[in-house]
Amino acid sequence: MSQGFDKDLLSIQEARRLVVAAHAAQQAFLDFSQEQVDRVCQAMAEAAFQAAERLGRMACEETTYGVPAHKKLKNQLASRGVWESIQGIKTVGVIREDRERGVVEIGWPMGVVAALSPSTNPTSTVIHNTLVAVKARNAVVNAPHPSAWRCCGEAVRLMAEAGVKAGMPQGLVSGMSTISLPGTQELMRHPQTAVIVATGGSDMVRAAHSMGKPAYGVGPGNVPCYVDRSADTAAAASLIVSSKAFDNSVICATEQAVVADRPVAAALRSAMERLGAFFVDAQQAAALSRVLFFPNGAINPRSVGQTLQTLAGMAGIGIPPSARILVAA
Repeated sequence: MSQGFDKDLLSIQEARRLVVAAHAAQQAFLDFSQEQVDRVCQAMAEAAFQAAERLGRMACEETTYGVPAHKKLKNQLASRGVWESIQGIKTVGVIREDRERGVVEIGWPMGVVAALSPSTNPTSTVIHNTLVAVKARNAVVNAPHPSAWRCCGEAVRLMAEAGVKAGMPQGLVSGMSTISLPGTQELMRHPQTAVIVATGGSDMVRAAHSMGKPAYGVGPGNVPCYVDRSADTAAAASLIVSSKAFDNSVICATEQAVVADRPVAAALRSAMERLGAFFVDAQQAAALSRVLFFPNGAINPRSVGQTLQTLAGMAGIGIPPSARILVAA
């Protein structure tokens, strides 16, 4: 830290510097053809894909959340998987034309995107946000969660480096390294920031939507799953258990509750148990609740993204080694 300046001031100044640089780079990027844009995106996607395992390991080590092998899969999906899904989409020039209605649609970028990423899915979020922003000829400044700035910074670095080698203007893709709330707020409210993409906690998403500019927010999930009597209970059980166990349940779309139609409830429970679901009793559920939540109902961050063996140990309850998820019925 520079002598005479506190972290908040340094973070604010970094946000301003990165947005100004990104805006200048984006103005130069406006002249790029579809072929040039796609070449840059493909290079960045491939660089992230090749580093998927290392970035996943870094994310787990820095945040203590999740499973390295699962982080790798998410990084691979966010890089090559996302790129394969959007590479054929036209984003430059005339997109489509409706002669009957006299409407011509022209692809035009927003400008500088402020992209906020969470600690639970840090590198995969950075990879995805960077690719979709640049594909539409935007610049992007990534603002990672304070507990994931190193792994996010590495994802930004390798993608920016690959993009520049492919012809991308320097500064089009960047990320904050001095993280503070005032700095992130400055990034979002800066006059040259055109749009905000916020992935994370409710407070952050609310802040993004209060900046008076376009914002896309994705907050925490609390997904219920309904299993109807017409369902294939074996298939439903497999999907539920696999989803809940993946990356220690840090994905927002992970099932958090199961509502089973009475005629199939017993069969669903049996199928889930065969796949590694351990149903806790009322006493064990109370002990787990004290570990997972604070008295005011807020989630305990120390419990997020941990293995169920770790959580059971923290709660002082015994579970079989074969258990994959814990269920309170």
